[in-house]
Amino acid sequence: MKSYWFDNIVGDQREDHDSGQSVDPEYLSKLGVLYRHCPSIEIVDSIASERSYKNRDEIIVSPEKMGPAYEDKVKMFFNEHLHEDEEIRYILDGEGFFDVRSTEDEWVRIRLVQGDLIILPAGIYHRFTTDNSNYIKAMRLFKDEPKWTPLNRAPEVDGVPARQEYLSRA
Repeated sequence: MKSYWFDNIVGDQREDHDSGQSVDPEYLSKLGVLYRHCPSIEIVDSIASERSYKNRDEIIVSPEKMGPAYEDKVKMFFNEHLHEDEEIRYILDGEGFFDVRSTEDEWVRIRLVQGDLIILPAGIYHRFTTDNSNYIKAMRLFKDEPKWTPLNRAPEVDGVPARQEYLSRA
């Protein structure tokens, strides 16, 4: 895992966009973002058990797997949004980026590679993209039935309970 301030230079979202200013994992923790490197699935299983995650699936994001829909899907994942449940991803193969909003509403970019696990709190604005290799395989973990409902950033979304609870903690 590598985290840094996003450079905000216009260009392909899949590029590094590294400003050269790193972000300490402690700052991510203050945002409610949790990170662990998990070299074995047993560690992931332990975290899932601690956090009451009962279900999981795997997703491959690549042109080969998604076909002609790939570019549209990657753009959709990159729309700024939040979820009403925490989001947990374990990278099985490939690399990608999660961008999260700081307390100052700036982007922090988090590069994840194989063996990295990230937990984003409910209510945090974020987005996701593959890197320029256009391939990532990730395990998604869920407390109940698998669901992935993004709420795209808009004034009315700022009022949803998950967002308000997040703001009260951050």
